[in-house]
Amino acid sequence: MLRLTALLLATGICAAAIAQDPWKINASAIDPSHYYGITVANGMIGLVSSPEPLKIKDVVLAGAYDLYGRGRVSNFLRSFNLLNVNLDIDGRRLSSADVTNMKQELDMKHAAFTTSFTYADKAEVKATYYALRHLPYTVLMDITVTAKKDITIGGASVMEAPDALKDVQNYYNEIDRPHVVISLLTSSAKSPTGKLLMCASNTFLFDEPHGKEPRVIHEMWDNNMHLMKFSRQIKTGESYRFSIAGSSITSAHHDDPLNEAERLTIYARLEGRERLLQFHNKAWDELWKSDIVIDGDAQSQQDVHSMIYHLYSFVREGTALSPSPMGLSGLGYNGHVFWDTELWMYPALLVLHPELAKSIMEYRFERLQAAKRNAFSKGFKGAMYPWESAATGVEETPVWALSGPFEHHITACVGIAAWNYYCVTQDKTWLKEKGWPILSATADFWASRVERNGPGKYEIKNVVAADEWAENVDNNAFTNAAAKAVLQHATEAAKLLGIVPDPDWMNVSNNIPILRLENGVTKEHAAYQGEGIKQADVNLLAYPLKEITDVNQIRKDLSYYETRVPNEGTPAMTQAVFTTLYARLGNGEKAFHFFQDAYIPNLNPPFRVIAETKGGTNPYFATGAGGIVQSVLMGFGGLEITSKGIVQIPSALPPGWKSITLTGIGRDKKTFVVKK
Repeated sequence: MLRLTALLLATGICAAAIAQDPWKINASAIDPSHYYGITVANGMIGLVSSPEPLKIKDVVLAGAYDLYGRGRVSNFLRSFNLLNVNLDIDGRRLSSADVTNMKQELDMKHAAFTTSFTYADKAEVKATYYALRHLPYTVLMDITVTAKKDITIGGASVMEAPDALKDVQNYYNEIDRPHVVISLLTSSAKSPTGKLLMCASNTFLFDEPHGKEPRVIHEMWDNNMHLMKFSRQIKTGESYRFSIAGSSITSAHHDDPLNEAERLTIYARLEGRERLLQFHNKAWDELWKSDIVIDGDAQSQQDVHSMIYHLYSFVREGTALSPSPMGLSGLGYNGHVFWDTELWMYPALLVLHPELAKSIMEYRFERLQAAKRNAFSKGFKGAMYPWESAATGVEETPVWALSGPFEHHITACVGIAAWNYYCVTQDKTWLKEKGWPILSATADFWASRVERNGPGKYEIKNVVAADEWAENVDNNAFTNAAAKAVLQHATEAAKLLGIVPDPDWMNVSNNIPILRLENGVTKEHAAYQGEGIKQADVNLLAYPLKEITDVNQIRKDLSYYETRVPNEGTPAMTQAVFTTLYARLGNGEKAFHFFQDAYIPNLNPPFRVIAETKGGTNPYFATGAGGIVQSVLMGFGGLEITSKGIVQIPSALPPGWKSITLTGIGRDKKTFVVKK
């Protein structure tokens, strides 16, 4: 615990900054040199906060990739920054140097980010922005200026293109109708190779009745930036409110993104601020019907809400998109999709909101043919999913990383995820149409992947382990056990659907070895000699794979491998697995130690955003959030996914927790409770 406290202080998150509100994270000491933005997102568009007043650091759009820069593979693209605002008061442009009492707040309940500050003795300013949950490509910023004396304000909406885009085109259009005037600030640009057309548009929303709105003027600064602006006089004590609604979309999402960006913005303008916020809040209220309520630990409650909030923010129902390890918080990991999704984020989303998990499975189903071509190119049957996937489903791991051709356990993770979707939803139609094609193809892969060296020796050689420090090893524990699970699940799915399963699947499953050390501990791989591990591997055989069910073996493996995780350089998920297993073993105290160790040393100021590693500075690590939320749901909460649906098994709570209530769980939106 001393180490946790020291690391907490080192990150600048001191006791004064630790709020207790379950839904709001506040920051009053804004230090730009130690500022790690927090993301407001709706599963399609992500807005990353900035320490600069009325600015946004990054705008990230899901599904928008192009080949540029790093690694000669597809990368996430920054979108146009369509919500940056210039605010002049009495002719002076506001900047960080001019403001005092600056505060920022994330309201997780309704995904709203607010900045407030004072400008000299002239005005109080408050700005809140949203990625509208009900409108996937549309955002809104609401600004209120309260005058402390008579002032003139000038507000400008600035549209700026990221450096990577090319052939930027800027447009301004004013649509004048008898009942409304709409000023449209629009830009388009090509992605670095010209593959995509990226477009964005925005407009002002004023409170004044039609005909009395401020006059809007367009200014062209350079090819990469233009703006529209207005001015208004405000008397002492009066408040003036205006809003900006904008949309961003690419040719990856729509065949006519330029016109569609403007149509979406016009739609938002004519809906109006109040209706936009009404539907946005309603959508988030629906999401939060599936929640984790902790009684007895306010800080853990806030932190768990933050993790769930980010998972909800990075995934959207009704799509065929899947989150990267950093979600929509930036360009981390190039926006690629790894096992991080299926093994770490997906199970938590699946039990909380199956419709969100369905989008993740649709992403894999639509890329099944690419996975089959990948298997063919390596001489295997069935489908071999790439270690890193982006838009098309081909292998996107940079060549220098070496892991792409060998980190085969991803294919098992996808197959297991497909089976678990059926288990939670009991949707046989989906299983037949989408799940079975994935399960049968991944089972065929593993049947062809093993090397048949005699009974009990259907070996899987030359893989990168789940513990990525173990490269090109034989008979990795997680890979072997996950392959066995897929073969078993495919067999069970076939029987449910009235299909005769390939008898070779169970033959292979029964002959894949799980190795042991001389002391009886499960051996991570054939050459393992007790080295430090980067990620959980062997312990995953107890949860989620259920390959190891003997309590004594689970304890033995835990006590061995928990001492082999270094204090630095390892991602947050590993300790989350220890949390889950210790909670299920009835040791709430030890489970809570690993629960805290999984993320508290990884927090960054001022919003307690999780980095990938202890002391790391690359938030937001959605993979870790997924693993930790799993540890609360399946560890402390005792949830278990079975072929008959979700059940609850015995578990232990941390010493300080009085109870945990899990609401809106699974297909039937059940409530599960664990009390002391």
